[in-house]
Amino acid sequence: MITASAFYDVFTAMVPLYVAMFLAYGSVKWWRIFTTDQCSVINRFVAIFAIPFLSLQIISSINPYQMNLKFILADTLQKLLILFVLVLWGSFSSWGSLDWVITLFSISTLPNTLIIGIPLLRAMYGVEINGLLVQIVVLQGLVWYTLLLFLFELKAKIEMGPQIPVSMGSQVGSDVSPVHAQSSVVSCKGDLEGDGEMHSKEIEDEEAPSKDSEDEGEATCSSVKMIHLFFLVLSKVIKNPNTYASVLGLVWGLIACRWNIHMPKIVQNSISILADAGLGMAMFSLGLFMASQNKIIACGKRRATLAMVVRFLLGPAVMAACSLAVGLRGKLLHVAIVQAALSQAITPFVYAKEYNVYPDILSTMVVFGMLVSLPITLAYYVLLGI
Repeated sequence: MITASAFYDVFTAMVPLYVAMFLAYGSVKWWRIFTTDQCSVINRFVAIFAIPFLSLQIISSINPYQMNLKFILADTLQKLLILFVLVLWGSFSSWGSLDWVITLFSISTLPNTLIIGIPLLRAMYGVEINGLLVQIVVLQGLVWYTLLLFLFELKAKIEMGPQIPVSMGSQVGSDVSPVHAQSSVVSCKGDLEGDGEMHSKEIEDEEAPSKDSEDEGEATCSSVKMIHLFFLVLSKVIKNPNTYASVLGLVWGLIACRWNIHMPKIVQNSISILADAGLGMAMFSLGLFMASQNKIIACGKRRATLAMVVRFLLGPAVMAACSLAVGLRGKLLHVAIVQAALSQAITPFVYAKEYNVYPDILSTMVVFGMLVSLPITLAYYVLLGI
């Protein structure tokens, strides 16, 4: 049973975040301290410095050799299944788009395990589940936030309409042109009839292969464009500071746990001084964004309701199915479902604001999701315990 001290631990983690958010909100809405350009700079700082250092701090603390494979597999299956369905919906539905795929994927699969999840679930299921939740946090920073960045960069490049270099196009053209030239030479064979006109069946017969060659050329050009786009996006993701931080944290975790060495104190403190600012600055950026909107529920009631259903019903339901499929039972099953019903993670909002992909929906989910997630997770806890 959850004690009063456990509730106090949860609120101890939540309240400071709202303090940072309301200070930022008042700084713009009432006191006019920050301009629009200054708000953008603050969000840029959070995305480039604060979040990567926070990811580095968390990922470097994990022991990669002691992962619960079934728990990780269930979490991975949930995210991949939801992403697969969203991609199909975005590709074949008139309502779908890459923006919505990114937003719904963020809402349904990326909970705030670090701030809300660890103190809340520790109170529910005991201290021993801390390691499981840290594994989820590490995978979010290492894999899923990197994938999210890839999708954001893909969306940005598609909107820019990247052009294939002329040399690529000329190569494609040169590959096709000899076919046309050869077919033209062969097609000149014909018979002269009495009226002095040339009639050739070869000319008619060669028209269809010529069209096929043109189609093949267009398909080749399209494939080259897609490959070029993929590598453009991949290069942007690789250059992102969060990618460097995630890989560096994993490498250090592997080395430290393999040879039982500790990070030098001076390096640890250098990381902590910026990592400790990560969550607070992310909430501060959220408050700045809220102050720039005309309404508290920036995305509107209909979209907010849809997002709440996706966050607190769809995500946990898919997690339950995937957990059962991989063989999770008992306490592990309960932990997997309840952590999937936590409030929205803050980092996806930072990226949504940076790339301007429905930041109003993500901000609403972070702010109001924290308020409603506590009674919702308690309801899941009670129902699963029956």
